[in-house]
Amino acid sequence: MTVSRWIRAAAFAALAFALVVIGAALRPLVLPEAHPAAPVLNAVEIGFAQDMTAHHQQALIMVQRLDRGVEPAVLRLAQQLSDAQRIEIGTMLGWLRLADASPLSPHPMAWMHAQAAASHHHSTAIADQPTGDAMPGMASTAELDVLAAARGHDAEILFLQLMFRHHQGGLAMARAADQLLISGPVKEAARSMFQSQSQEVGVMSVLLTQLGGRPLQ
Repeated sequence: MTVSRWIRAAAFAALAFALVVIGAALRPLVLPEAHPAAPVLNAVEIGFAQDMTAHHQQALIMVQRLDRGVEPAVLRLAQQLSDAQRIEIGTMLGWLRLADASPLSPHPMAWMHAQAAASHHHSTAIADQPTGDAMPGMASTAELDVLAAARGHDAEILFLQLMFRHHQGGLAMARAADQLLISGPVKEAARSMFQSQSQEVGVMSVLLTQLGGRPLQ
């Protein structure tokens, strides 16, 4: 091989090597490396949305079973509760659809104690909160049947008693979610629910007193 051919071959080799190096450097820009997408909701957010949806749905059942002939103040409160919780159910179901999660939890309330075990610094904050399958504040089937059969004053008292206890359970769930979550729309929704349901509990307490009733023990 002549010197000139050797030089040309060396130049071609150097050029090819430079193109390989440049191609490798530009590859991430032209073909970005695939990274797994961040989950839309974490386990606590999914669990809270599933369980609070079920909790809200029972509140709607209570409103449906309330005698329409009760005091107007009680009927207005029931309608306000129904309207607010329907909107919140729609929001939570929308989040669950985006996260490709079931609207029903296979393990109700597991998100509360599972997260507490994983995050020791939160365990004290939620130590007084219910865990496991027991969803706080829920009425039994028998209680819902009695409400459906109650009329007039009896219906007013029982509805307020059941809904007062129901809201107390919802407050415990919303408070736990607010404490466990760092930020995001689910945390904000939980905080908003806590504030609105606290106000509604106050109204129910006043109505119960006026009607001669008291909260269930």
